[in-house]
This record gives sequence, structure tokens and C-alpha cells, in this order.
Amino acid sequence: QVQLVESRGGLVQAGGSLRLSCAASGRTFRTIAMGWFRQAVGKEREFVADITWVGARTFYADSVKGRFTISRDIAKNTVYLQMNSLKPEDTAVYYCASKSRPGAYEYWGQGTQVTVSS
Repeated sequence: QVQLVESRGGLVQAGGSLRLSCAASGRTFRTIAMGWFRQAVGKEREFVADITWVGARTFYADSVKGRFTISRDIAKNTVYLQMNSLKPEDTAVYYCASKSRPGAYEYWGQGTQVTVSS
């Protein structure tokens, strides 16, 4: 089992920045990738970005490319999401996730609220 704990989100004005972090504990030695997803009110959860543990390959949703940056610190078993040029449509609960094999993400954090005011 892997436990994921996200940092607190927050309220930020449009155009501002925010950084989220997610620390993993437990059976982290099998991690092959970690990522971020988000869910806005009334919408389905959607992929935001993820990063492979080996090679640090990154993937982004089109809606955040050029504004968000995902990174990881293997020694700390932590993944980060730097969010710049935030827009009101980025408002959502952000979830951290990890996986130990190809396919769907297996482990999820509790979620953290990010609110962007216009």
C-alpha cells in the first residue's frame, strides 16, 4: 500500500501562482509514476499531468501546457505541481496519484482545494 498526502491548496487570484506537493509513504519502492488529477464541481475528474519515476518523462493535459510544471524528488518520494498563470477554470479539487504498474493509477490522495478568483 502507498499513502499519499497532498499539501494544502488555497485561494489565489487569476494570473497568480501556487505550488502543490504530494508526499508518498509506504511501499513506494515500486512506484513507476505519479501524477495530478483534478475535479471541478459538476465535472468528472480529469488528468492534469504526470511524471515517470525513471527518466522523469512528463505529460500534460493540453489545458495546462505551458502553465503548469510537474517535477519529482525521488529521495523524498515527493511530486510537485507548479501552477502559474492560473485561471478561474483551474478551480478544482486536485488529487495526487501514484502507480506501480502500467495502466490506471492505483493510489490516491485525499484531494486539496484550489480556488482561482477572477
